[in-house]
Amino acid sequence: LNQSLSFTALCSVSECVQRLVLVNQLKSWRDAQTLRYCRQNHVDLVSVHSEKIQRRVMNVVKRASTAEVWLGLHNYCIMNMWLWLSGEVVCYQNWAPGNGTRPENCKLENRKGAVQSGGDQRWISLPESHKLNFICSRY
Repeated sequence: LNQSLSFTALCSVSECVQRLVLVNQLKSWRDAQTLRYCRQNHVDLVSVHSEKIQRRVMNVVKRASTAEVWLGLHNYCIMNMWLWLSGEVVCYQNWAPGNGTRPENCKLENRKGAVQSGGDQRWISLPESHKLNFICSRY
């Protein structure tokens, strides 16, 4: 499928209005980000800085064709911390139990953040090679 669905999202007070685009293509995190799909067509993989943005993400992922959907969230193994692609530290968090709160095993493969498209739609840590739908944002 080569489809994308657009949704308008409210951002925190310090941000402008953000548009979220669900891309129903199967790509690894790096392909979605490094091959600049989001950057060429939108802005970047989405960063979730607030509960308001998380609620919009939850609405968008309901239409995903994969059980998880990539966010612009990556694990910086050297410091054992999660960062957004912008380099910002993760302040607002919505991790599923057992995810994102303990050291990741980075020896096997780099870990990236995704949101579950079903259930309570929490964030999970996955190997970056998994091929998932992803959400881009546009300001």
